[in-house]
Amino acid sequence: MTLQSTGYQTGFGNEFASEAIPGALPIGRNSPQQVAHGLYAEQLTGSAFTAPRHANRRSWLYRIRPAALHGKFELLEQGAFHNDFGSGPATPEKLRWNPLPTPPAGVDFLDGLYTVAGNGSPEAAVGVGIHLYAANADMHGRWFCNADGELMLVPQSGRLHIETELGVLDVEPQEIAVLPRGVRFRVSLPDGQATGYVCENFGALFKLPDLGPIGSNGLANARDFLTPNAAYEDVEGNFSLITKFQGHLWRADIDHSPLDVVAWHGNYAPYKYDLRRFNVMGSISYDHPDPSIFLVLHSPSDTPGTSNVDFAIFAPRVLAMQDTFRPPWFHRNIASEFMGLVRGVYDAKADGFAPGGCSLHNCMTGHGPDAATFEKASVADTRKPDYITDTMAIMFETRAVIRPTAQAMDAVHRQLDYPDCWMGLKKHFVG
Repeated sequence: MTLQSTGYQTGFGNEFASEAIPGALPIGRNSPQQVAHGLYAEQLTGSAFTAPRHANRRSWLYRIRPAALHGKFELLEQGAFHNDFGSGPATPEKLRWNPLPTPPAGVDFLDGLYTVAGNGSPEAAVGVGIHLYAANADMHGRWFCNADGELMLVPQSGRLHIETELGVLDVEPQEIAVLPRGVRFRVSLPDGQATGYVCENFGALFKLPDLGPIGSNGLANARDFLTPNAAYEDVEGNFSLITKFQGHLWRADIDHSPLDVVAWHGNYAPYKYDLRRFNVMGSISYDHPDPSIFLVLHSPSDTPGTSNVDFAIFAPRVLAMQDTFRPPWFHRNIASEFMGLVRGVYDAKADGFAPGGCSLHNCMTGHGPDAATFEKASVADTRKPDYITDTMAIMFETRAVIRPTAQAMDAVHRQLDYPDCWMGLKKHFVG
């Protein structure tokens, strides 16, 4: 069973309409007494019914069977994918991990999810879960639904073929996919293996940031976001529906594919974005700007100007600032930063930060370039621009402390000597 992509629609948050069979979409009403082709009408809602029109997110689905048709749920044994961020002391130490170890054969995307850190909870509807995945098998005979939050998938190696209720997303490294809360999906691996990062957003839906003084262009452009056209399968058999609800996984029998939506319209749908299309902003005079200029998407919070989570990237760019320390300066933030490396080398670290690895610098923990990077940048000729190429780093930044999980703190791939990379910083003071 493999659904093929039928193409994409462009734009972010648009009112889309798509039908895999002509005439499947009703005209002039959402829920007619009898839907064409014997389909069921079902609304999938991702916001409060009374949310302002610009923030209201919902889609109408016209499907072969309604989503209510499946067996009873049973609790699954808790694995490495969860929202248990602990209640004990959270260390202020700088943390870094090597890429996940290679999994044994037969591990699909769902079984390959590994929770590194997070904050908040699905119950409180704030915060994030931050996960990695390492998989080498397709999902067969089962589908996954996350009722706790929307999922942002960031492939690091290997392509993902993501079949959802609303259509198909084909995503490769240096692209991202966002799967709305409640949408059922299945993942296959065209390259036979895949690794990457996942941000599970419990708070407000991801949106494009306002541009303010930047103007009407720049950063991520709405037209570069792609939403799938309708595609469906009508398959029967003995299958499983796995649902994540309140931090736990549940399983129910289902005798058909839930990917049976023949047509849909609305603005609550999966989408993908190519990070290489990000229009990088930066200084052309002096100083290194704040990383907020690298913001792709963010989940707003109840505090104006402060996000539940920011998703920023550090893409290829030109550093032209003169008489300026060009790498990120040493800093301590009210926000907490989780970073990953998709490709190449990150310009603030000389070594040790490998593609597929990750780091965590929590609230007010001092960090910045390591000793080797500092020494090199301090004597660089800034009369010439520095072309940073063949790289892609990502950051999930939150207003709350990001708590590492017990399994991540005890992991064999954690770099226990990571803080040592700053120990070579020399005293240059000549009072």
